[in-house]
Amino acid sequence: MQRNPKGNGLELALRHRSAKVVVFVLCLLPFAWLVYAAFNDLLGANPAEALIRSTGDWTLRALCVVLAVTPVRQWLKTPSLARFRRMLGLFTFFYASIHMLSYAWFDMGFDVAELTHDIAKRPFILVGFAAFVLLTLLAITSPIRVLKWMGARRWQLLHRTVYLIGGLALLHFFWMRAGKNNFNEVIVYALVIGVLLAARLRKRFINAQRKNA
Repeated sequence: MQRNPKGNGLELALRHRSAKVVVFVLCLLPFAWLVYAAFNDLLGANPAEALIRSTGDWTLRALCVVLAVTPVRQWLKTPSLARFRRMLGLFTFFYASIHMLSYAWFDMGFDVAELTHDIAKRPFILVGFAAFVLLTLLAITSPIRVLKWMGARRWQLLHRTVYLIGGLALLHFFWMRAGKNNFNEVIVYALVIGVLLAARLRKRFINAQRKNA
């Protein structure tokens, strides 16, 4: 059977030694823009709120990209796409950390007691904080040496919580937008995460059927 030259070209591009550099720069561009905008007064009348909202949005977008890696790799038959998953996951944690730091700084003034009270009092903050804690666990356990120490099975079980993180992040976003009765973006993210989760479940169902056949 003749191979698809377009698919081969994409696979070759993903294997190129400069591919990771390109992906790294692309992932860093939103942060670079936010820094530039902050120092040049381009964040509007409330720059603190703009930073909190923007870093939250980019965290959710990065999370969708991470969740898309496996389905897209399978659909396009590009196994080399998997080599970017760890970097994309760490960038998701990076933007989540900036989001959390911006909230703790601009909203809470780094007051630990006030921060703890706010997390416990407001459900959408609690849900977002839970997602951040899980993301932190995934970031800490992402190195290969940790995988070897934990064992592949336990490591995989832990890292499958990325779908739970996606659900928590979506709920956090939903509750935040509910105050302004603006659900357009929520629906888009819900559809994206729903499709990616359905693709994952379908793949597991097919694999289970093959094993039982």
